[in-house]
Amino acid sequence: MRVIIKETKIKLPNDIKEFLEKEISSLDRFLKRFLNDSKDNLKKAKPKVEARVEVKQKERGFYYVECNLHLLGKMFRAESLKTNLKSAIDEVKDELKRMIKDYKKKFLSKMKKRARTLKREIKMSQFAKN
Repeated sequence: MRVIIKETKIKLPNDIKEFLEKEISSLDRFLKRFLNDSKDNLKKAKPKVEARVEVKQKERGFYYVECNLHLLGKMFRAESLKTNLKSAIDEVKDELKRMIKDYKKKFLSKMKKRARTLKREIKMSQFAKN
């Protein structure tokens, strides 16, 4: 996963940047099986996963973290406004994780539904031949 960090009105130290990359890159494990299953549908194309993270320092000590995750033509967006930067990053990661799990569940259920209808059509066509 490629992580792009944009800083606005703030200069992030290297340890925070590493923490941010580690947290966002940890979402790869939720995408691994999903991307492997969907490769067959995409004609063996290598899926491009990109996360754009924007960190802003707001007034009165608040930090705003926004992440846009682009995956298979779908965009997931999460944002958080907290006084602690690390807790804002964690909240964004948890929100993205929830969105990915929901989308993955919907996507796999649609694939199973299509497979069931195809199986039903095949059975009907065999009876039609007799």
